[in-house]
Amino acid sequence: MRPKTDIISKLCACYSELEVSENGTVDSCDQHDRVLPKIREGCKEFIIPDSTLKQVMAKLRTEIDKGLNPKTKPSSSVKCFTTYVQDLPSGEENGKFLALDLGGTNFRVLLITLNGRHFDMQSKIYVIPQDVMVGTSKNLFNHIAECLADFTTEHKVSKDNLPLGFTFSFPLKQEGLSRGILQRWTKGFNCPEAIGEDVVELLREAIHSHGNLHIDIMAILNDTTGTLMSCAWKNHNTKIGVILGTGTNACYVEKIENVIDFDGDKSKPIVLINTEWGAFGDNGELDFIRTQFDKEVDSHSINPGSQIHEKLISGMYLGEIVRLLLVKFISENLILEGKLNEQIQQRGTVPSEFLSVVESDKRGCFKECKKALAKIGYTQVSDEDCNSIRFVCECVSRRAAHLASAALATLINKMGYSSLTIGVDGSLYRYHPHFHDLMVQKISQLIDDKIMNVNLMLSEDGSGRGAALVAASLY
Repeated sequence: MRPKTDIISKLCACYSELEVSENGTVDSCDQHDRVLPKIREGCKEFIIPDSTLKQVMAKLRTEIDKGLNPKTKPSSSVKCFTTYVQDLPSGEENGKFLALDLGGTNFRVLLITLNGRHFDMQSKIYVIPQDVMVGTSKNLFNHIAECLADFTTEHKVSKDNLPLGFTFSFPLKQEGLSRGILQRWTKGFNCPEAIGEDVVELLREAIHSHGNLHIDIMAILNDTTGTLMSCAWKNHNTKIGVILGTGTNACYVEKIENVIDFDGDKSKPIVLINTEWGAFGDNGELDFIRTQFDKEVDSHSINPGSQIHEKLISGMYLGEIVRLLLVKFISENLILEGKLNEQIQQRGTVPSEFLSVVESDKRGCFKECKKALAKIGYTQVSDEDCNSIRFVCECVSRRAAHLASAALATLINKMGYSSLTIGVDGSLYRYHPHFHDLMVQKISQLIDDKIMNVNLMLSEDGSGRGAALVAASLY
């Protein structure tokens, strides 16, 4: 990943001068020269130079170190929860396991059969209704148990005694491999009475109430841990697992001696740490780079003042940031003939997929951009409008990619391995046409010189296999 020449370091940092091509190189682009100066100026805050990214990295490193120390953890925005996972996959795991992957409006149930380096996976996606997402914890976990019953019946394993790995992608304070205390909800969930409770026990109670389920919850883990474990099964050099999707978070391999007062097995050299870096900035650390648009998105979110880092990076928020920018430029009569239609004035009407679609067009072609604009009520659009709208999307998505890269570079520099792989999952990384290339380039500019090789590896099957692997290691 390290550049073999110093070409990249000599390139202008302004996005308006750059374009990431399909092979990962950076080219100048005269399309951006035709963007109106007022639009350039209006997007200027989203262009973060490396010097500022390094300030962000220094602040994040401080919060991580505080999070690893029980004396300073309460004041840290990055809690660095111990996962108690200390063994990476060996490749010799065997058996049949269930995995439950809960982290958004949909969740997956998986039946995974492991036989050394071979595996078979069957899965089904279930929807969580909106009223369940913001209702009682009993209703939420009963709904999950009902789906488990449906799945095991469908796959004819309802009478089997099955170990289960539970991926739970919300901030947890783990007190053991199968005990996790919910700290807060994110990503649109809000079942208040579950906060402070052991979610494993809540799921056990729901499973027990159904009577016909024979499931033993072996471990609870974050989706980042599942991603790391899943990728490590294929590549033993995997040291970080990161989610870049609806939300964002990361876990990494930490030396036991750096986890002050670790109460697990101290005979093993490492433990995975769930950073919960989405909350970085909740104490004001990122106020110096937040824009008026970020603050407006935050103020209208379900959790104002929380998950500030996540709100700058993740897919749940990028579309809304772009919408606010477009409303500004339309109101100033800079694009779309100054016509504010009813749809674009409503919050949440520009999905984050909008950015991926708009940026998927080749330069000078606006076919996909015009389709995306038609979905929000604009059918008569000039090429000049499309060019400017693409510029807006690029500024927002590149800031997200660069902030994610700075956070990963912080972990990479902290660990100090000369070579490592990062397991990545999430719809933003998976589907945005340039996110991977942007991150590869930016990480290479921010990591220490002694680090020679960093690879980004897409997790092919999400964190489900990782959950099963943790369960397998304990069974």
